[in-house]
Amino acid sequence: MEADITSQAVGLGANTDFSLMSLFLRADIIVKSVMIILIVCSIYSWAVIIEKFRLFKKINKSSEDFEEKFWNSKSAETFYNSLPPKVDDPMAVVFQDAMESLLKKKSKNNLSERMSTFLEVGIEKQMSKIDKGFTFLATVGSTAPFIGLFGTVWGIMNSFQSIAISRNTSLAIVAPGIAEALFATALGLLAAIPAVVAYNKFNTDSQKYSQKLENFSKRFLTII
Repeated sequence: MEADITSQAVGLGANTDFSLMSLFLRADIIVKSVMIILIVCSIYSWAVIIEKFRLFKKINKSSEDFEEKFWNSKSAETFYNSLPPKVDDPMAVVFQDAMESLLKKKSKNNLSERMSTFLEVGIEKQMSKIDKGFTFLATVGSTAPFIGLFGTVWGIMNSFQSIAISRNTSLAIVAPGIAEALFATALGLLAAIPAVVAYNKFNTDSQKYSQKLENFSKRFLTII
């Protein structure tokens, strides 16, 4: 019995191509669709990951430079007037928007309270831009394994149907379908794992940056 199984496995390895491309091409339309969805999700996830990595590296550096220049300036209004009309750093944008609102308001009543509101709104607006794409990473991380599992279940169902139709339980009949099915699961994990790791990292980075903006706002309110 063991000799028969061994001989079947050897014959299967010689006659069947198990390369990734062959597994994809041999799969039926449902499994192929699952594979394509997972590949697209994985590619877009990596695009988001690279973009967010560059973004946090950029804004952390630019915000440090902004804070250093701000606290070394003579006054908030003087520093505001020295800024260009368009700034990219989120902290600079929050400050600029708050100063514009402050200078437009002639009344000084409840100034601190109104400035606090302007700063909170500005921070929320900037953080919503920074957090853009996080939902996609979380969605891929949570659903990709299940999408891959669906492809696996479907592929195994096809393998059993092949066995029933051919009435042959040899490895040559079963193995290709199972390999295609497991390939779908592998793609699901390949898409999900980087997305989950990246989401957790960037979510932590986002919380730290949000706290940095809030700390700047609190310190800024003490000098107006």
